[in-house]
Amino acid sequence: MKMERLEKVFLWSTAVVLALFFGGIVLSVSESGIHLPDKVDTIDPTEVSSTPPFDAPGVYERGAGEYEVVVIAKAWAFEPAEITVPADAEVTFTVTSQDVIHGFMIPETQVNAMVIPGHITRVTYTFDEAGEHNIICHEFCGIGHHGMFGKVVVEG
Repeated sequence: MKMERLEKVFLWSTAVVLALFFGGIVLSVSESGIHLPDKVDTIDPTEVSSTPPFDAPGVYERGAGEYEVVVIAKAWAFEPAEITVPADAEVTFTVTSQDVIHGFMIPETQVNAMVIPGHITRVTYTFDEAGEHNIICHEFCGIGHHGMFGKVVVEG
């Protein structure tokens, strides 16, 4: 009889701990604003290089102090590999992949995104100071993953 009671206590305490952990995850996600994209722009991943704006990757001035950088991630490179933008400009990176899942991360900035084939990913950032920043793929994308990198040159 005593063993049966201990088993019930153990089962109930386990259920309570699991509920608390689940509640903690839900609370932390809702409080930090983490969410899945509501509406994702998509394109045919087999037609990336012929679909605007990815048919002409590069840097485009969209307004006073506003730039769009169109990037294609593919095995195992970013196109363009080197990006030049002015300091203090708002830069929107528009990125997609034509083959597998890649990452698009610029260390020591807030630019950190997953690039999924056929999905258009947009990340906006303002570089305050002149300098060079590496772009790295942080999602394993195959045998050449370690060599997939690019560079952002911020001019003063």
